[in-house]
Amino acid sequence: MKKIAVVGSLAFDYIFDFPQTFEENILPDKIKNLSVSFLAEKLCKNFGGVAGNITYNLSLLNCSSSIISCAGKADFSLYREHLKKMNVDISFVEEVENEFCANAFIVSDRNNCQISAFYPGALLRDNDLIKSLGEKMKMFDLIVVGPTVPEAMNSAVKLAKKYNIAYLYDPAQQIPSVSRDDLRYALDGAEIIIGNDYELSLINNKSGYSNNDLIAKSRILITTLGEKGSLVESDNDKHNIGVAEPLRLVDTTGAGDAYIAGFVAGYVKNLDVKSCAKIGATLSSFVIEEYGTQNHKISLSNFGNRYKTAFGEAWNFELFECK
Repeated sequence: MKKIAVVGSLAFDYIFDFPQTFEENILPDKIKNLSVSFLAEKLCKNFGGVAGNITYNLSLLNCSSSIISCAGKADFSLYREHLKKMNVDISFVEEVENEFCANAFIVSDRNNCQISAFYPGALLRDNDLIKSLGEKMKMFDLIVVGPTVPEAMNSAVKLAKKYNIAYLYDPAQQIPSVSRDDLRYALDGAEIIIGNDYELSLINNKSGYSNNDLIAKSRILITTLGEKGSLVESDNDKHNIGVAEPLRLVDTTGAGDAYIAGFVAGYVKNLDVKSCAKIGATLSSFVIEEYGTQNHKISLSNFGNRYKTAFGEAWNFELFECK
């Protein structure tokens, strides 16, 4: 069984549901003097962060994975027990004394637009943790490099390249904070580059690389397109993958992380990229049926049924059964 490491944030998410739209409440001509308050009708506190979300979703598909991240000892205990119950390996999580976990405050409006604030907390120690691992990283077959402090992301990429480990690169909300040189260094040689269409536009602008350049510099480029599905590109192929319809649309937060987990789950089992993308699309549909990023549950049978309904083909059930 291939070993997966996930570098990224561990955080508590505070998700506020704003029943109106930001557009209705922000005056463009007053943007320089912006002072607004959004009266939310619902608040949920949830386990979150990219590393937590991806490993949680991998566990739902019976794929083991390890988190490489720092957590605050002051408030990590509940999260620790949650991850243990999901059989996520936390032996590489460093608990920082006298510090809190990262905290994300997310306001979602009626159009599923979001405004967020993020306190990094213990994540500021991520770079020291990753650099200290050194040759221990050689035990992994694939490293998911997700958003955390930019220096830590760069260190993870350097170790992946040094030890010839395949890596998925997902800079996401850290694109503005990653230096141009570090961004180009990470893009060049990635196994998989992924982002939504807006994020990839930011990557194009900052790096100076077109999407064709990104395809040439990696094996696979994935553009997630929300309700329009995803586009998976490589040197020789281009695949438009549709969506799996959820039973209800509640909260889109974390859908991208679930897509990554589903894609990776298929990829480490050597499935073709179309199948991997369909697994990602199906898994992400379960996330948006619940508030929060780690409150959804699945069985392999209902997952398979949704996959078949969406894509008209059977899912490879046996590959994902517990051994």
